[in-house]
Amino acid sequence: MTPSTRSPPFAAGDRVLTSTPSQLVGNSEPRARDFLEKIIQVRLDLPAFRERDADVLVNRSLAAVLASHNLTLSASEQERLSEAYYRYLQIRLRTPRAIKRFFGQVDATLGQLTGNVDIVDFLIVTFLRTSEPRAYQLLWQHRAELTGTSMDLPSRRDERPEHGIDCWRTRLQGAGVAEQHLDGVIGLMSMLFAPVRQALGHGINFHAIARRRGIGSIDYFDRYMVFGVPDDDLPEHTFDTALQQLAAGTPGTEADELLLRLRDDTQRITRRIGYKRAAGAPLPAAALLKAAAPHYGHLTAAPQGALGLFTADRAMDFLAKDLLTDLAEPDRPSILKIMAETPDGAVLAARTLQRVISRDDSDTPDRPQVAATLDWMGEARSLISHEIARHLAPAASRAVNELTEPEITLIWAWRHTDSEVCRTWINQQFEETWTPLDLLATLLPPDRAPLPVIDDATLQSLDALIGLEALYDRLGPLLDAPAADSDAPQDGHPARILQALREHRATPPVDG
Repeated sequence: MTPSTRSPPFAAGDRVLTSTPSQLVGNSEPRARDFLEKIIQVRLDLPAFRERDADVLVNRSLAAVLASHNLTLSASEQERLSEAYYRYLQIRLRTPRAIKRFFGQVDATLGQLTGNVDIVDFLIVTFLRTSEPRAYQLLWQHRAELTGTSMDLPSRRDERPEHGIDCWRTRLQGAGVAEQHLDGVIGLMSMLFAPVRQALGHGINFHAIARRRGIGSIDYFDRYMVFGVPDDDLPEHTFDTALQQLAAGTPGTEADELLLRLRDDTQRITRRIGYKRAAGAPLPAAALLKAAAPHYGHLTAAPQGALGLFTADRAMDFLAKDLLTDLAEPDRPSILKIMAETPDGAVLAARTLQRVISRDDSDTPDRPQVAATLDWMGEARSLISHEIARHLAPAASRAVNELTEPEITLIWAWRHTDSEVCRTWINQQFEETWTPLDLLATLLPPDRAPLPVIDDATLQSLDALIGLEALYDRLGPLLDAPAADSDAPQDGHPARILQALREHRATPPVDG
């Protein structure tokens, strides 16, 4: 249709009306046009939707969603939701359309997340996704920062808190959040994420967020973003069922899955067990210790944290110490012995015992408690030491440089149990096939730089393993010879070990 032949506005409507037998317009085109304009311009006034009406509809909608998913709110959840609603959400939920749209999204996406997320966090996140979708996308983009796992956080410790808020205001403005809504969105984010709350000048508690399975925890963040429990995560029902199976001693697929995840996703699973422990939930401590011990040397989870220092074995060490302290003292030696029945378990048992002893040594109990503590610790030391000696028996028939990594780890762990038995066994090997310098070269890694080959802590460990005086006596001729003497070992690593021992022998540590 060319511009010259295009019908004028309302032409179609005029023809319909004029062609319709009607006493209102007859065959008059002007009358038809006037009538059509009146229809378009009629204003229908609706009754005002008061704040009270909005509150009633919100309450009804929330009750319907909770009932649909068999949920109830605890007192603390009611308090948090009331704060979120009356401080930030009420002003945005003022029309039936906005309220129904919001709760419709909640009902449609809660699904399998029931019991796997914090319901208040889920409501807030759903509001952000529904009302501020581009701001919601920022959560994923800044996941590490918001969950406190960003490598950049330490460099920002000296910044004033308001700088962090200014940064978020800029981000949210760029995401299209209207000026009048900025403070409300930031307020909602502060209820979800500890770093935002800290930037507003409030205290933070990552553990409290994790215990409630909040989005601000790295262990639960992804659930809120994918509307479900990811394949690499373990649903709460499966987790709880696994713990019940371990407690009852009844094997099941859930327990098998938990132990598999404990090996491959160690840091997250140990944290989640720790969350339940902190919340006072009953845990099968003995069963967990016995089940985890054989896997200790086969943990595959990648290191986490700053510089990758939070390794899987360190995470297991912390959990094992907590679980052992949950057991009655008379029960601890037998559990540690069962743990030590495998070489990997023996290492975990020895390290766990040492951690518990170090903690107990810092306490000042009364004399009856001291006697009881010494009884169980002495028994545990003896039992674990016996198991380690059994695991290392085959190594005595091989050259020292043929020691395997697990055997080297066992030797180091032995010092945490019965030092006298350990010293006797090692010195006996020196009498038969091993040489002290070869053992030191095997035990001490050559790539400790920039750390010294032997520092004070290593020297104390060598004293527990071998006995420094016995070591100096056996190495006497080599230590007395000048470093460049032709009879001294010329290989770089043994030579550095000898020089370090010369220096330590010349300046023995002063007892505190």
